[in-house]
Amino acid sequence: MQKQVIGRKDKVDLPEFGLENVSVKIDSGAYSCSIHCEFIQEVEEEDGGKMLKVVFLDETLPKYSGEIHEFREYSKKNVKSSTGDKQARFFIKTRLVLFGREFDTDFSLTKRTGLKNPILIGRKILNGNFLIDTALVNQSYKEKKAQTAAGSTQSKEGSLK
Repeated sequence: MQKQVIGRKDKVDLPEFGLENVSVKIDSGAYSCSIHCEFIQEVEEEDGGKMLKVVFLDETLPKYSGEIHEFREYSKKNVKSSTGDKQARFFIKTRLVLFGREFDTDFSLTKRTGLKNPILIGRKILNGNFLIDTALVNQSYKEKKAQTAAGSTQSKEGSLK
């Protein structure tokens, strides 16, 4: 399969959480993907099991809903932050849509407060799938908009017949 050219920034969908067109930074220096969370809390359930409660994004971002998502399947790993410090982070598995393709991947949950892009896409998705052209932005989003526009044009033409 030929690799898709992706720019330094884009927009993705996370359908399991109802998030569409969320801004991302393409980060070949990061191994995994990460998403900004306003709230991350591990709680003990009555049966002794543990659950992770998460609120994605924050109120400064346009796609923010404030909805609490609960996870019973998650992991905790040590990762090296962009500053070189080791941090313990929670990871969840979810589906990401980019260029109309679905990718099942792990996301680390972190507070990226004040950063322009609430999601980082790392090498785990990029390797074997994409080539990065840093002069480009929103290639997947532009393709999605063009397909949506073409679909609405076709449906209008169909209703005129």
